[in-house]
Amino acid sequence: MDASELCTEDEVSAMVHAFYARVREDEVLGPIFNGHIDDWDHHLVKLVDFWSAILRRTGRFTGAPMPKHAALPGLSAELFQRWLALFRETASAQPNQAMGTQACAMAERI
Repeated sequence: MDASELCTEDEVSAMVHAFYARVREDEVLGPIFNGHIDDWDHHLVKLVDFWSAILRRTGRFTGAPMPKHAALPGLSAELFQRWLALFRETASAQPNQAMGTQACAMAERI
């Protein structure tokens, strides 16, 4: 299957928005993310582009987000595991299970 057939842009966007809505409400992750992101609308566009590039091979995202995130103070392996668990729950709840499975596999490689 071609990467663009895995999912639609709307499905990617729905998953990203659902996930980060949960992150923002999380008692541990919410304050960290909300403390570093001033414009959620703008950041969500970038996040959708990132996941679209990974899941659909659209090439819409360029750059290396990991070094920027790794440089943030207070981030730990435990916080990433919490992020990953929340991501798995959200991705697994998506109607498009093939996309959810692939998104989880990619998230685990981050």
